[in-house]
Amino acid sequence: MLYNGLIRVLYYMKILVTGCAGFIGYHLCNNLINNKKIKTLIGIDNLNNYYDINLKKDRLKLLSNSKFIFKKIDICNELSLTNLFSKYKFDIVINLAAQAGVRTSITNPEIYYSSNIDGFFNILNLSRKYKVKKFFYASTSSIYGDASKFPIKESFDTNKPLSFYAATKKTNEIMAYSYSEIYKIKTIALRFFTVYGPYGRPDMAIYKFTKNILSNRVLEVYNNGKHSRDFTYIDDVINNVVKLIFKNKKNSKLFEYYNVASGKKIGLMQLIKLLEKKLNKKAKLKYLKKQKGDVFSTHASNNKLIRITNNKVSTNISFGLDKYIKWFKNYEQ
Repeated sequence: MLYNGLIRVLYYMKILVTGCAGFIGYHLCNNLINNKKIKTLIGIDNLNNYYDINLKKDRLKLLSNSKFIFKKIDICNELSLTNLFSKYKFDIVINLAAQAGVRTSITNPEIYYSSNIDGFFNILNLSRKYKVKKFFYASTSSIYGDASKFPIKESFDTNKPLSFYAATKKTNEIMAYSYSEIYKIKTIALRFFTVYGPYGRPDMAIYKFTKNILSNRVLEVYNNGKHSRDFTYIDDVINNVVKLIFKNKKNSKLFEYYNVASGKKIGLMQLIKLLEKKLNKKAKLKYLKKQKGDVFSTHASNNKLIRITNNKVSTNISFGLDKYIKWFKNYEQ
């Protein structure tokens, strides 16, 4: 009987994905929809206007499936969330809903506090109350601040965030740690490193650079182009997150955290040159000083993630840009 019970739990999961109309949320739901281990997939999103809401709606249209149920809910609305948790009794919760953007968090910190701390608490606390088996949540490479040693390992200092956005994500990890210690709920932080790919966010560099080059507009290049980033292709991100969702590791820690990254870095000017070559157009550049909240470089070690998932990050930047540009031209032009 115990064996049969375990099989039912394993193969008939009820999963909640918050922020399902967002970039990573959409791709994750699109993957999980076809997974036979899942009985019900609920996606929630408040569809705010931080960027073009039509892009979010277009993502949702692609998630049309009898297994997928969308509900327009803000994670700050505790009553709506309570009703949702009470009805579905989720096995797994993946919290990707958050106010994104490093630079905007400096000018409008109130919005970030509301969504990223109050809203996060609502999801975390309800996951505890309704005995969710695993609670995943989006963290960020920004919590490492301006690292001076590379590649960045999960054990590195995260106590000096340069933006309020990063501070809210560090706060999430501390809250999750306390809940794991006190209530024995399994929590997993996903420290995403500059994720890009089809249906990506318009406020991200690759989207803006591609659009501006194609439309002959000026590219604003901060820090005089001296930045470098660990660009991580969306398919690699999703494949590894899904592996973590279904990984049943004996004696695993209740509180865990992983760098979700390519493990390679590329300079900003190298990225621009790659885009110029692939778009067959020269970029118009305007060099600007380093902005508040920006870190000089990100370059992660993803060894810890690979050890657990046995799933190497395989998409190089050139191939990833080819796929991105193909999507961009079909969608935007």
